[in-house]
Amino acid sequence: MDFVSPVLDIASRICNCVGDRADHLRRLPQNLKSLRTETEKLNNVYKDVKERVESEENLEKKKRTHVVDGWIGRAEAMEKEVNELLDRCDEENQKKCFGTCCPRNCRASYKLAKMVREKMDAVAELQSEGSNFQEVAVPLPSPHVIERPLEKPVGLDSPFREAWGLLQDEQVGSIGIYGMGGVGKTTLLKKINNKFLQSSIKAFDFVIWVVVSRPTNLERVQETIRSRLQIPDDRWKGSEEDDKAAEICRILKTKKFVLLLDDIWEPLDLLRVGIPPLGDGNQSKIVFTTRSADVCGGMAAQKSIKVECLEEKEALSLFQAKVGEDTLNSHPDIPKLAEMVAKECKGLPLALIVIARATASAKTPEEWEINLQKLRLYPKDVAGTENDLFSVLAFSYDSLPDEATKSCFLYCSLFPEDYQIPSKHLIQLWIGEGFLDEYDDIQEARNQGGKIIQMLKHACLLEVGTAHFVLNGEFLMMHDVIRDMALWLACEKGKKKNKFVVKDGVGLISAQEVQKWKDAQRIALWNETYIVEPRESPRFPNTETIIGRMKRFMFPSGFFTNMSVIRVLDFSNIELRRLPAEIGNLATLQYLNLSGTRIEYLPMELKNLKKLRFLMLDRLSLVGPLPNQMVSSLSSLQLFSMKFSLSRFPIDEIMLLEELEQLEHINDISIKLKSIQSIQRLFESHKLRRSTTFLQLEGGWGMNQLQLVSPSCIKELVLEECDELEEVKIIHFEKQVVPSKFPNPPCCFNHLLSVRIIACNKLLNLNWLIHAPKLQYLSIARSEIIEKVIEDERIEGSEIESDLSVFSRLICLTLRYLPKLESIYEHPLPFPSLRQIYVFGCRSLKKLPFDSNICMSKKLEKIEGQQEWWDGLEWNDQTLMHNLTPFFQPIRSL
Repeated sequence: MDFVSPVLDIASRICNCVGDRADHLRRLPQNLKSLRTETEKLNNVYKDVKERVESEENLEKKKRTHVVDGWIGRAEAMEKEVNELLDRCDEENQKKCFGTCCPRNCRASYKLAKMVREKMDAVAELQSEGSNFQEVAVPLPSPHVIERPLEKPVGLDSPFREAWGLLQDEQVGSIGIYGMGGVGKTTLLKKINNKFLQSSIKAFDFVIWVVVSRPTNLERVQETIRSRLQIPDDRWKGSEEDDKAAEICRILKTKKFVLLLDDIWEPLDLLRVGIPPLGDGNQSKIVFTTRSADVCGGMAAQKSIKVECLEEKEALSLFQAKVGEDTLNSHPDIPKLAEMVAKECKGLPLALIVIARATASAKTPEEWEINLQKLRLYPKDVAGTENDLFSVLAFSYDSLPDEATKSCFLYCSLFPEDYQIPSKHLIQLWIGEGFLDEYDDIQEARNQGGKIIQMLKHACLLEVGTAHFVLNGEFLMMHDVIRDMALWLACEKGKKKNKFVVKDGVGLISAQEVQKWKDAQRIALWNETYIVEPRESPRFPNTETIIGRMKRFMFPSGFFTNMSVIRVLDFSNIELRRLPAEIGNLATLQYLNLSGTRIEYLPMELKNLKKLRFLMLDRLSLVGPLPNQMVSSLSSLQLFSMKFSLSRFPIDEIMLLEELEQLEHINDISIKLKSIQSIQRLFESHKLRRSTTFLQLEGGWGMNQLQLVSPSCIKELVLEECDELEEVKIIHFEKQVVPSKFPNPPCCFNHLLSVRIIACNKLLNLNWLIHAPKLQYLSIARSEIIEKVIEDERIEGSEIESDLSVFSRLICLTLRYLPKLESIYEHPLPFPSLRQIYVFGCRSLKKLPFDSNICMSKKLEKIEGQQEWWDGLEWNDQTLMHNLTPFFQPIRSL
């Protein structure tokens, strides 16, 4: 048998095995060195990857990928394993035979050597994998709401509760939040956003915040929403606007979302953005902020919330918080001064914050007093007001549609702080200034003026005043900070300090100060303001407007000498006793208001004012007659007003009417007449009838019947002390209309808005008022006989229908000293426009024409009367009494 071959084969295998192991052992020192080197390289790659991951997680708000997270774990584990292996190798190296390099335990050393080799390969593979990561982190899944940074809000609890309640209402999809600049709209929206962070509120999949701002950029809005929805690049980049909108819509229509749009300046087309229509049961919501109420309408907001300025206590709290306790405690006088400074901001949060920053470093009372004086006289000089306050508020001004509207707004700054501006008077001034010259007809210009007022109110640049409704329409106010901003703009952002000069109660003004007004475009002097008699005639070469409303005023010598471009002079309601003859030299004058002054004589030179368009002579007590042919000489005259004026010398009313009739451009006449002949002359003239807007009839002309001819443009009618007057009849195109017989009266006096009846003691009723369907103000006083305002009669056996539009436009009803008055109207009326009722000295009036079954005016503000009268009213319906009682305000008996 062949025993050699197997033996040799076994020997060969043993040699190979021994040789392989010997090779591992021989290469071990070099492999250990390589392992240490490769491990160090792996550690460097590990650090690079870890830094990339942490950077993207912290700065870009991403999340590491699962692959990278696994690699980091394996790299950390590998480092630990390698360190343990190296430690074992070091221990084994210490166990070599004495005096040799041979290991005592070859088998154990071989196993270590083999493990070193394997770790080298594993470390190299891990290092290569870590060096080739293209992506280490991906965007986090979008949270349903992202917190907005927000300090603790002050004074927003009420609008927040209202807004949050509407968000819970399934019937309300869109909510508009509006208010003036700096009032806290964005803060309120942030508070709404952050409310959704509460874990208990999980009603919506997404709360999306978008700042729209101006000019509106649709692409930017879409990009913000895309980022929030995490739409990938392959579905977005290179797409057209419509495709992007479709992609946004595709996602949102399957979600329940809240879209918060901040700072909208014009209606935003949400469909073009990609927002699916609300409704269809998805219960999504849209809430937006804007400075304009018009935008709320344009965005079809189902509910609108106006954010008002802070109450005084809240405003002071915000101001004190921004100033800081350290400053407030630096002197005992500073808290009181801080309160005075805060009041100047009139509750506007932005103003409170800006002014607080400017005064926070003031640690002495003297510094605070200086800042307070600056704020009152020259607010722009207070640090931060121009850049941080006025510039922000001016965005509302910049957004006004045209220069005429901007001029009308700036003009309002000529009135003092907190002044209640009669809207009718303001529009008249605008027309006189030429802001509305594109309208030839005064009424058209007035209508446009009304639209501008609405626009300014909706832009929160004007506010509705608090004064009672009177015949001049509503009163307007301008927030003090808005007014300061308007003056700053009018003076070309403070560069021309004296372009608009407004002085209110400043006492004596020196001649030197007046000389500085030579560059003034408009001058307004109010209340306790007086001009020292200058040595030289003052010069006003650039002045277009002078409004003099001082308590007492005397024209300095030569006052009218140097006014080459003057358009408007308003000296109404001051103790002015003399009008200098030199006023006739003002060739450019177009508006002159002397109403309510103490002037006794009108100078003949007024007839030289050939460009005069508006002449107001209301409530004068003249001693002498009107200058002969003065009125007819004013060839450009459009408006002539002489309401409630008296004259010791009888005015020739026929001659005055004839002079007015000669004027080519006249279309607005307000006049008082006392004779039958004058009344007949007025109504016989088509021109005079068409132009008369105010008619006051006074005195006992021995006429028991007044025939008013229609159609007529009379807006205000006053019948005063017409002792013999028993009946008013309407003559319509020479055809008599019997006022007490209706139900379907022709609307003869569509323009009539106001009627006042005073001391007409034979006038039984006012049935003729049914011919004035647009009547807004009705006042009846001092009548001993009137029992019913409107008397219900039968016509051919049928009763008057109770749904007639009698008093459907009535805003204010005043009844005074009518001892026999029993009824306003027999049947209950809805009074849909009624705001105020004033009843005094009407002891027989036991019922009001209301009914709980008829929807009453939602605009009702108050019912004023004596307490004993209110307590004596008879109610057919206790529900009605319960509904009206909150509106009652008692007044004391005189």
